[in-house]
Amino acid sequence: MAKDNRFCLGVVVGVHGIKGEVKVKSFTAVDTDLDRYGDVEDKSGNNRYHIKVTGHSKELLRVKIKGIDDRNAAERLKGTEFYVSKDVLPELAEDEYYLEDLVGLKVRLSPEGSDVGEIVGVYNFGAGDVLEVKELATGKRNMLPFTKAFVPDVNTKEGYIIVESVQLNLVDAKEANIDAD
Repeated sequence: MAKDNRFCLGVVVGVHGIKGEVKVKSFTAVDTDLDRYGDVEDKSGNNRYHIKVTGHSKELLRVKIKGIDDRNAAERLKGTEFYVSKDVLPELAEDEYYLEDLVGLKVRLSPEGSDVGEIVGVYNFGAGDVLEVKELATGKRNMLPFTKAFVPDVNTKEGYIIVESVQLNLVDAKEANIDAD
């Protein structure tokens, strides 16, 4: 599958027991849906895995991978990310986004305004999603809650989001007479 058309479903973070099960941090909305999308592949795309969720180990999933039958083989998979084609993922409702699709979007203060920043990261530290925005004029990075109050509009088709300038103290480069390039 084309690498730019893939989505990371989760990552192997440890092993469970001696029979080859791994612990996986799932990035799916419902963690146990990890095996719902068919076979997965690693980041390189060179290795494919048939996976089956077998249970939970605290906040992580226990997963059995076909052909991995002992702890040593499972240990070698630590850090392996599981990818699938975005084509197998469910259709999103209006105002829903795959967070990785937000990275790279330009930041504007209005739809007609110039770009004042770019999303360089999306994080969740437990209290909700947070966007990391790099200001184009200064290079300064700001963290912004990904909520309607801070981000009233997301336009992935045209490649930008609208933010409330008061929240970030961002200045439109054109309005401030700053050359953002």
